[in-house]
Amino acid sequence: MVLGTGWLASASAQNIETLLAPGKLIQGHAKYEENCSECHVKFNRQAMDGLCMACHKDVGSDVKARTGFHGRSKPQACSSCHADHKGREARIVDLDKKKFDHNISDYRLKGKHQAVACEKCHLPQKKYREAPQDCNACHKKDDEHKGSLGPKCADCHNESDWKETHFDHDKKTKFALTGKHADAQCADCHKNDKYKDTVKTCIGCHKKADDSSKGHKGQYGDKCESCHDAKAWKPSTFNHDTDTKYALRGKHRSTRCADCHTGHLYRVQLSSDCYSCHKKDDKHKESLGKDCGSCHSERDWKEPPKFNHDQTSFPLLGKHVDTECKDCHKSAMFKEAPKDCYGCHKKEDKHENTLGEACGDCHTERDWKSTAGRFGHDRTKFQLRNAHADPKVKCNACHKDLKNYRKTPVDCYSCHQKQDKHEGQLGKKCETCHNDRTWETTRFDHALTKFPLTGKHVPVKCEKCHETNRFQDAPEDCYGCHKKEDEHKLKFGEKCDSCHNTRGWPIWDFNHDKRTEYKIEGAHLKVACESCHTAPAPKGKAAATVGKNCISCHRKDDVHDGQFGMRCETCHAVQDWKKVTTRMGLGERKQLQVLLASRFSVWGYSSRFERTTGPAMADTWMGRT
Repeated sequence: MVLGTGWLASASAQNIETLLAPGKLIQGHAKYEENCSECHVKFNRQAMDGLCMACHKDVGSDVKARTGFHGRSKPQACSSCHADHKGREARIVDLDKKKFDHNISDYRLKGKHQAVACEKCHLPQKKYREAPQDCNACHKKDDEHKGSLGPKCADCHNESDWKETHFDHDKKTKFALTGKHADAQCADCHKNDKYKDTVKTCIGCHKKADDSSKGHKGQYGDKCESCHDAKAWKPSTFNHDTDTKYALRGKHRSTRCADCHTGHLYRVQLSSDCYSCHKKDDKHKESLGKDCGSCHSERDWKEPPKFNHDQTSFPLLGKHVDTECKDCHKSAMFKEAPKDCYGCHKKEDKHENTLGEACGDCHTERDWKSTAGRFGHDRTKFQLRNAHADPKVKCNACHKDLKNYRKTPVDCYSCHQKQDKHEGQLGKKCETCHNDRTWETTRFDHALTKFPLTGKHVPVKCEKCHETNRFQDAPEDCYGCHKKEDEHKLKFGEKCDSCHNTRGWPIWDFNHDKRTEYKIEGAHLKVACESCHTAPAPKGKAAATVGKNCISCHRKDDVHDGQFGMRCETCHAVQDWKKVTTRMGLGERKQLQVLLASRFSVWGYSSRFERTTGPAMADTWMGRT
């Protein structure tokens, strides 16, 4: 047998596996005809299932998840149902529709779905798994709601009967059906099957009832549930006592809502005070304010008031308690009634207003004529003490005019002028020396004057200095009383206290070192004051001014005739005038030597200087040694 060249070419293109293949692959697997390893594993038949599911991933996912037909079916090799190599036109999926159990798929057939032909849901050229599982995919044309309620038809409908609904309004909506709403037909609220557009507020359905003559005509807003509930539209469930801050009492409980709520309930804020509603009933014309409840009650507006006068600025005491209101309140304008005693008792004022209008300072509400327990003189500017408080002293002793109490003087002098033995010389402040226990006893403190008493002045009787009751005539200086005792004949002036003191007149002490600029020392300590202070002291001075240098007193003793100047202390000492010494510095000494040498040598006075100072001193001063 001879083979053609074409056969040789075809045989060379095929491998041994291809030659051994049981037949052609189906059209869908034709591309794997020359590559057996895409579906087969050598010497391992079980590995074929893994390769199948690796290629058919949707089936593999079902098997792994145990969902769908393949996942719920009994596990077996893929080739047991889907055998290949049967030719290009072969169908390896042979499904018996009559025996197929739909319950092992992801979509169980219930109700009327069981009688529906497979082709109704599984369309040609579509895989079985691609059949839609939602109601709207098949019944979109049957949707009378035209998509307004969304695609979840099963929320209301079921497979037994499309027209039968089982919608749970309480759980699946925000509007639970309670009370009479549970008996209402769906069409009563959902007009024209438009469920989504249905309002969820009471006013949405009951607006006509609110707009009617028996309704509120929108005056109370659209929150009907504030007063009404679903059990019954009438009566209202609103409790004014608990649902508001204003409890209804008395006649307010029987008052219609519209009598107070005249405007829109939520736009017009209604005040809770009485005056807002009863302004026209106010006979006091706001004179008592707007707190009507302080006097009136809700039981009856005209009921006798529950007003407590003690809570006002004028509590009723004494005889005021029994007084009729109209006796003080002449009109309904109660605040016009005077609050002071004088406003009502002006005609009874016997003092003719000289004591002012504060009648309560003396009188009480218990008895107008009695002042006991109220008036106290201690509350005035003049307290009654000691002799003034003596019961024998009558009021008219000071108050000459009972109608003019306030003009009574409060100073001592006005009453005791006749008893003033000082004839007014000590002024009118009698209390400075006298007291109200007894006029004769004085408590004058001389230390408070310009001349305090010290030393031997203390036991001296007043008459020694004050020769008359005009005490201010007494001199205040020492010289005024001790003129006769002045042994210095005014040489040291009139200021005796410069040296003397009140402890004893012979005792005196003047510190010349501290009180003057000239220190007393040496022979000066034995010199009497009059030796230097020879002239009378000028008026107002303690002593006449004396020069501060030696020459002022020792001019006559200057044997140098002023040749050495006025600085005697340069050579002489205060201990002894005749003792000559030098306290000059070297520089001053040299200058003086030159001066002395020139004067005494030229004028021939060297012998005179030597006679005066002595030979030794002359040699020293003249520079001869």
